[in-house]
Amino acid sequence: MKYNTLISAIFLFFSIQIFGQVYTEKIVGHKNQQLKDSLKVEKYPYALPIWGEKVAQKGYKLPYSAGISVNYFWQDSEIVINGLEVGFNNGPQFNLDEIVRFDKSTVEAGALTIRPDIWLLPFLNVYGIFGKGNSTTKINAGIWIPDADNNWSQIASFNTKANFDITTFGLGLTPTIGIGGGWLALDMNMSWSDVSALDKPAFSYVFGPRLGKTFKLPKPDRNIAIWVGGFRVHISGDTDGNINLSDVLNLDGAQQKVDNGFEKVAENQTKVDDWWNTLTPAQQANPVNSAKHNTANRALESAGNFLTTLDGALSTAGNSTVQYSLQKRPKDMWNFIVGSQFQYNKHLMFRVEAGFLSSRTQVLGGIQYRFGL
Repeated sequence: MKYNTLISAIFLFFSIQIFGQVYTEKIVGHKNQQLKDSLKVEKYPYALPIWGEKVAQKGYKLPYSAGISVNYFWQDSEIVINGLEVGFNNGPQFNLDEIVRFDKSTVEAGALTIRPDIWLLPFLNVYGIFGKGNSTTKINAGIWIPDADNNWSQIASFNTKANFDITTFGLGLTPTIGIGGGWLALDMNMSWSDVSALDKPAFSYVFGPRLGKTFKLPKPDRNIAIWVGGFRVHISGDTDGNINLSDVLNLDGAQQKVDNGFEKVAENQTKVDDWWNTLTPAQQANPVNSAKHNTANRALESAGNFLTTLDGALSTAGNSTVQYSLQKRPKDMWNFIVGSQFQYNKHLMFRVEAGFLSSRTQVLGGIQYRFGL
């Protein structure tokens, strides 16, 4: 149902990961001996990173100590929702886990982010994330109820689509090590995303290990890097929100679906009651029959209460609000990543990256400018 799409909509925006492929590199090999010797006597001109001059004089080549990058990120993913409770107009909330079932739910998101960063230590980059984005969420869900034989059937279906604008900010760090053109980076960041319909900003954590190789080109300081790695995202599980009913539910045909739902609930309740009344006291005491009867009554009561409350909210749909709480998680925590970066010179880099091999697909493109600090 569409009031559930809010958290799915922001899910993809939370999982944005920003990583600039520059690193402190240990110079090795006889053909690089001249460069290594020059570093040992060179005066390091910048305040950052800490211990920069000492590290440079030990034969390490450092990137410029500060930078800023602009990145565009697109992603499509599936999520899992449970622990769903919904209420209307600040009334009581109903737990709908037993009667609401979600089919494939997909979220498509795009965001533009700015990432300032510094090399705090020669092997530790620290950065900030500031971004604006939007997402489109498609959810297919239905209300299901049992009959006397414990066969569940769908009495109403909801196909929803919602768009949201989101602002995010975050902090990250990337420990790296590079030797002879090969490198390992362990990128991680925390971010908070602000959405007007949420009671508070939502938290996410992203971890992305990458292993790569940089290939020098004929011109000085020009190179191409390629890498492979992983992308893992964790989203804060509990979410509470408040939103207008008209913003999250397609009102066309909604009343007819509610009316049909009432008829189906009443029909199944009659079947359950007739079945139960035909049983002998000994059969009613049978734990299997008792459990079946209790489950059916509980589900039918939950569906009836929810439809009654929704029916009242639809009568004043223009002024009605939806309050909800739920738990959510990505269908897959990990996906595979491949990427490449073209370094035009030590100041300017262009980067592309793609993620796949799971229920999440993503693409990132960016430009980075670096300078000494």
